[in-house]
Amino acid sequence: MWARRLLVRVRQRVPPGLRLILGLLFIAGGFLAILPVFGLWMLPLGVAIAALDVVPFVRWLRGRRRR
Repeated sequence: MWARRLLVRVRQRVPPGLRLILGLLFIAGGFLAILPVFGLWMLPLGVAIAALDVVPFVRWLRGRRRR
């Protein structure tokens, strides 16, 4: 539930290009799970944040290919 609220806030407050970078940083932080601040919880959250930008881009590419 908290992740859904976080994604809504990220979608509203973070510019589109920066969301992809933020998602990639979360994914990279997930690989540093041995450190106390980072953890495996960052991997799915990073993928979800990055998907906010990647999915519209993929749809846009598919639409251009059909024409």
